[in-house]
Amino acid sequence: MLKWAIFPKPEQFRKRIVGSDPRAATCRGKLQSKRSKLNMEINKELMLRSGAENLFKATTNKKMKETVALELSFVNSNLQLLKEQLAELNSSVELYQANNQILIPMIPLGLKETKEIELRDTFKDFILEHYSEDGGDYEDALAELQDLRQAMRTPTRDSHGIALLLQYYNHLYYVERRFFPPDRSLGIYFEWYDSLTGVPSSQRTVAFEKASVLFNIGGLYTQIGTRQDRATQKGLDSAVDNFLRAAGTFQYIHENFTNAPSMDLGPETLQMMVQLMCAQARECLFAKSRLAFTEGKVGNDSEEESGGGSGGFSGSNGSDSDGQADDDETADSEPLQLDIDQCLELGQESAHVGDVYEKVYQAISQQTVKDYVPYSWVSLIQVKREHYRALAHYYVAVGLIDHLGALHQRTKDTLMFLHDNKESKLPIPESDGDRKYLGKAHLREALLLHEEALRLNRMCRELRKKDQLAELLRTTRDATLNKYSEIDEEDDFQEVMDPPPVLPSTTYQLNLSYPDFSNHRVTDLFKCLGPVAVFNAKHHWSAPRTVHLRKRDDEGYGFSVRGDAPVVIAGVEAASLAHIGGMKEGDYLVGIADKDIKWSSHADVVEKIRSAGNSLKLRLVTPHNNRTKNSFSKAKLHGGISPTSTTSSSSGLSSAGSSVSYPASADSYSPPISEVGSTRGGSLMPFSLFKKGSKDRKGFSREEIIHDNVIFR
Repeated sequence: MLKWAIFPKPEQFRKRIVGSDPRAATCRGKLQSKRSKLNMEINKELMLRSGAENLFKATTNKKMKETVALELSFVNSNLQLLKEQLAELNSSVELYQANNQILIPMIPLGLKETKEIELRDTFKDFILEHYSEDGGDYEDALAELQDLRQAMRTPTRDSHGIALLLQYYNHLYYVERRFFPPDRSLGIYFEWYDSLTGVPSSQRTVAFEKASVLFNIGGLYTQIGTRQDRATQKGLDSAVDNFLRAAGTFQYIHENFTNAPSMDLGPETLQMMVQLMCAQARECLFAKSRLAFTEGKVGNDSEEESGGGSGGFSGSNGSDSDGQADDDETADSEPLQLDIDQCLELGQESAHVGDVYEKVYQAISQQTVKDYVPYSWVSLIQVKREHYRALAHYYVAVGLIDHLGALHQRTKDTLMFLHDNKESKLPIPESDGDRKYLGKAHLREALLLHEEALRLNRMCRELRKKDQLAELLRTTRDATLNKYSEIDEEDDFQEVMDPPPVLPSTTYQLNLSYPDFSNHRVTDLFKCLGPVAVFNAKHHWSAPRTVHLRKRDDEGYGFSVRGDAPVVIAGVEAASLAHIGGMKEGDYLVGIADKDIKWSSHADVVEKIRSAGNSLKLRLVTPHNNRTKNSFSKAKLHGGISPTSTTSSSSGLSSAGSSVSYPASADSYSPPISEVGSTRGGSLMPFSLFKKGSKDRKGFSREEIIHDNVIFR
């Protein structure tokens, strides 16, 4: 299980992300750089073709139509060549493999490319228009967001790159709620190039940006998993973990994002990639079992669970507890001879891998997928399918031929299941001669499948260039042929037998690992705008207004407050100072004096009102949908106001008010309510500082009272 490093805090983060460009640092980076250039050229040709097609439809001049048709043929030819070059780059899987390993290559995914977008000016205008604040005050936050997106375009191929993409994804949650209203567009288009075809797609929704970022997270997992050292138990465990994380990421996209314009985000393509990553994880698990048996790490009766966590896997006959092979112990020792039970288990595991790749081939052969996937991928999947089917027959044959003596009951049960098919049941070979005869049939079938794998490899131009793959296929074919030659006798005139299929079975269960966003928490860059549950692009409110209230020592202001972050005016008494000043039920308190209180708790606001004495300066905003009590009740649910508490405290200051703390997100809590100068029934306690006296304001005219308690807009 990988342990991800915690990414730097925002104040350290910006220094690190500026200038991040790993594309020129590694072979994989150079490959991605070439892919980026091809994407731009493909986009240029698509624009030329679109313009030529429009001109062809619009013109009525016959000569002009012929000229445009000729140009269209050239553009289509260039476009086809560029797409073939991109497919060739997507086929260059050897750059992602671990060095000096003669293994069947894995299939990694290239990352989606995106264009740079200028967000600052648009967001500044929206802050001024919607939040009535100066966008220049958020210059640092906007610059950090811009730098983060720029660095996200070129992540490093390691855990830090994964952390960078996940942090940017988490920031998009706040960006979407703050700046993208559901009823109109800001004119910002997110444009991404298809990973498989290079065709650009654009949408105005942040959901497309999120899905594309998640796709790159899955792509990075495939590249990290591919480059692991699959000659060791530790490397195989890491490869399985990364492939399962990639599969979980693609499955998460499939379940949560729909109608994406990009082909690589389509449901059929995502389902194919989920199956492909699971198949590659199965392939690594088979290699792990084979490595464990040949190194003598486990016996027939040992069982364990390996992996762990959401991205782990469980099963028997795995490695030791930490998944690492002891190189010092096995470096000078000969591999142990496999017994029949181990061979039968490897045969079933190999048959299962071949069966999984058959399902991947069916998924990749769909009409909506096969035209967009490199041909070398399809060929490699077919090669793997035939190769692992051949290995299944080979291991069964070796187990049957090399075993001497009677069979144990466990072995008999395994053979009954392994050779059980719908048409007939093969009798258990009790004697050495029967086992040799059946094993020879399996070897013959393995040879045919090995030859088919070699043929498929030769048929693909890209796979022919991969010498290590051809060498491995020939080596396994030669091993099978040598085994067959050992038991083949010239005077053997026994009828040739068709071996029964090896039924697939596995001892491992895969668990997809969805992206863990909680491990990469971020701070809202625009927190000063207020709690995002209330102050977001979906809600509307009036421009802030300032209310200045002045009172005498023996009276109150005549309003009550309720809630936390933000505190809300819960009630305004008729003919009170608050009523004269223009305060309304449902108004949000956003400032006292010159201090911003959007994030302040109920107790803090009441304390600030206490300390203001007889002169109180408030800043308020009125939600447009909170003018009535019914709409105020809805605001309680969405704005963090308790819908259950409807009574006021008799003391004028709720005893619970000073002890309630507001949460960081201010999404759900039950805040208190406090009256500021209530006159209801004389129930106020004598010590209330905000009590409204029973006497009238003698000596003051109505005009003087209104002049003292005014609204500043």
